[in-house]
Amino acid sequence: MAAGHSIDVACWRAMFDQAMARIAGRFRRVEPRATARAFVLGLLSGIERKNCWRLAEQAGHARPGPMQRLLRSARWDADEVRDEVRAYVFEHLGADDGVLIVDETGFLKKGTASAGVQRQYTGTAGRIENTQVGVFLAYASSKGRVLIDRRLYLPQHSWCQDAERRTRAGVPDQVEFATKPTLAGQMIAAALDAGANASWVTGDEAYGQDPSLRALFESRRIGYVLAVACSTRVRINRGRTAVRADTVADRLPASAWHRQSAGAGAKGPRYYDWAWVETGADARRHLLIRRNPSSGELAFYLCWSPQRVPLSELVRVAGTRWCVEECFQAAKGQVGLDQYQVRHWTAWHRHITLAMLALAFPAALAVDAAQTRPAQPNRPARGTDPIDLTVPEIRHLFGALLTPPKTSPSRLLHWSHWRRRHQAIARRCHYRRRLLTPS
Repeated sequence: MAAGHSIDVACWRAMFDQAMARIAGRFRRVEPRATARAFVLGLLSGIERKNCWRLAEQAGHARPGPMQRLLRSARWDADEVRDEVRAYVFEHLGADDGVLIVDETGFLKKGTASAGVQRQYTGTAGRIENTQVGVFLAYASSKGRVLIDRRLYLPQHSWCQDAERRTRAGVPDQVEFATKPTLAGQMIAAALDAGANASWVTGDEAYGQDPSLRALFESRRIGYVLAVACSTRVRINRGRTAVRADTVADRLPASAWHRQSAGAGAKGPRYYDWAWVETGADARRHLLIRRNPSSGELAFYLCWSPQRVPLSELVRVAGTRWCVEECFQAAKGQVGLDQYQVRHWTAWHRHITLAMLALAFPAALAVDAAQTRPAQPNRPARGTDPIDLTVPEIRHLFGALLTPPKTSPSRLLHWSHWRRRHQAIARRCHYRRRLLTPS
């Protein structure tokens, strides 16, 4: 399938039918099965808000009842559908360079009735807000990146110990308090049990600081590159000396630093200075240090792998962590991950799961539609050919072409080609400027 003017809409529709067929057996009755299809189509559409009211209007329903029942009371298991979404992602995006990424995101709320809501810190707002917090697992490879699992964090004192509040929000009796690293470990263990094609896990300080989580990864023989605080103490000199991570960085000679790219960004390669120091008594544990060439800002990672790996591999995995931020941005901006208006525990998991499927589908289409990638991915493509179809562009085209458009299909495709051609020109200019001054 070409990435220019020719887009096979019938093929896209068939692939959507195949994706929905994967989850069809998880619904016991025809009505919720058909409503789930309409729900996902609505998430892929261009409507402004993707809550039950707007989704029902988009689907041609007379009222929002079917959509609301789908999330609240219809008989289906969101975890079973989640398993199908995860398998779908592994089938289409699985690759030998796959990385599992754990992170959390906030869902700002005004009231106090939504399951798990309380005043707590969220990186979404960058401060303490009244919010729900979801812990997510993403899968990233050279083929793409997408969310594959989710857990709603239930605060201990304000929720887990309040039986009346739990009942009102529909929190199951068997749900107990679990820290965010514990939730992350559950999701990663499930992904590995499901056959995830991944050799690495990465995450930020909230997860890197947890020794039990790192021990879990080592017991499962999966490598990790996990961010930690500058105050973290590591053992150097073959385990004989305990010292703070930032002290190690201060003592490194200039020759210990190596400039390498942490991956391709929107405006070219993301160059940083990197150093690594063996920790412990073997050559498989390292403290990885990243230094911003412009500001001198440092970041620290604890690393372990089942076998020895080069510095470039640890740098690659560390750079992959930002893919989960792109997943959150795409999920919220493209398929309404955060646009639900539900309070119930079950409804939250159902909406989030269907949004994950809605995000996975265009990611799979992007793999199918991708042209041959350049031999040197850190360098710009030549000519004025448009960039490959992106998830936002596919979502836009799919939603417009499978809903009666206000303009002709040829005009839609013309503008798609125009946008991607100019994106390619802009990318090439950014890359040329970055490559001319890499240091």
